[in-house]
Amino acid sequence: MDLSNVPGSRQELTKEILELKKKYNAVILVHNYQLDEVQSVADHLGDSLELSRLAAKTSADIIVFCGVHFMAETAYILSPTKTVLLPEINAGCPMADMINPEQLKKLKEENPDAIVVTYVNSSAEIKALSDYCCTSANAEKIVATLPANQKIIFTPDMNLGAWITRKRPDNKIIWPGYCPVHHRLLPFEIEEKKRQFPDAVVIVHPEAPIDVLKLADAVESTGGMVNYVQSLPSGKFVIIGTEAGMINRLRRVRSDLVYIPASPDTVCSNMKKTRLSHVRDSLLFMQHKITVPDEIAEKARRSINRMLEVG
Repeated sequence: MDLSNVPGSRQELTKEILELKKKYNAVILVHNYQLDEVQSVADHLGDSLELSRLAAKTSADIIVFCGVHFMAETAYILSPTKTVLLPEINAGCPMADMINPEQLKKLKEENPDAIVVTYVNSSAEIKALSDYCCTSANAEKIVATLPANQKIIFTPDMNLGAWITRKRPDNKIIWPGYCPVHHRLLPFEIEEKKRQFPDAVVIVHPEAPIDVLKLADAVESTGGMVNYVQSLPSGKFVIIGTEAGMINRLRRVRSDLVYIPASPDTVCSNMKKTRLSHVRDSLLFMQHKITVPDEIAEKARRSINRMLEVG
């Protein structure tokens, strides 16, 4: 049942959500790319790594994950005794859909000596076939723990893979997946913004193409961006090369900075599908429960736990 068309103010919806959350001992985890209205009801705002850790530690009975499908799957894998709800069931991730288990199995068969490192933006089945998971926050650290002569298969993001393996020997296989939003960022857009705002700091997410990343002052996950802006002087201009919702998150932390989108075309439609009404409905009707078969979850948990062990 969907009450998204029922009239009601944001304040009324927020009150309902808070009451339902208390009634059911729920926690609301919200990704940095979500709409501002959804960010406003978060118990925790963060990037994939931060929210994965919180999902693993929470004492709540119910996890409401405001993000996309793979994030809710990861939360369930880490907390299989909890009820995990995805408020908008159609919120997916195009990058996660760019590789399937059959493709990865074939790649592993062709390269039996390779270690598979998989970006968390992937399905549970792909995580289950991997040796390590990683996020944009710790991918470089995880790869650095592997011997230089170790062959690596990195899936599914070719841009993140190229960035974190740029200093390694050429014994790597990088799957040609990508985030459509970040992949649209182009070097000339960064150069143009730098000409317009010559004193600005440029921060770009590592899902962007490597030619864009080379123009940045800092290459950071969304959580890293939050930390980075903390040390900037008041009034500083900051060019942000990631999904547009991140600017709302940064304004919550440092409203005295001036944020400039690197491109006008950085909106993830999947991240914007979730509304307050969906959050309310998920708790009111306990709908859109996300689960993973035990056999897949057990194997995926191994690679995810290796990710969480890296600082």
